[in-house]
Amino acid sequence: MLMKTNLSVVFLGFVCLVLLTQPVLAGAIYTWVDKNGVTHYSQQPPTQEQQAQQLNSNDLEPSKIGYIAPVKKEAPPEMSESEKSAALIKEKDAKQAEAICENAKHNLDVLTTHTKLTRQENSNKEPVAMTEEERQAAITENQQRITLFCDKK
Repeated sequence: MLMKTNLSVVFLGFVCLVLLTQPVLAGAIYTWVDKNGVTHYSQQPPTQEQQAQQLNSNDLEPSKIGYIAPVKKEAPPEMSESEKSAALIKEKDAKQAEAICENAKHNLDVLTTHTKLTRQENSNKEPVAMTEEERQAAITENQQRITLFCDKK
């Protein structure tokens, strides 16, 4: 008898739980905009003056809970003065830009294939041996010129 009573209480509790949760799980949601332009959402229908749209809560897609981390927008890199002047030369005189490109390619080829180089001083016309530091600086300078003046293909 005691076992039958416990089973009846459990069954009765389960039935009550199922019946009480149904209105929570599936209900009508009313949405309307008032005269001030504010959108309202409610489970109670609005007064007769407002036109309401009825939504079924089963049809609504649940949204994600939490916060989305902000993403820092990276600004485009500023052009350096040499990049600006190279762009101006390319825009105004394409032949000059092509000549600078070809000259830089030739100089870079010479600088990378030979290690003992000479250069002429402006004050006198005698050749002066180029140091390794000067050679490396010239290689870097010509690589920059190639980057600035040669078209990327």
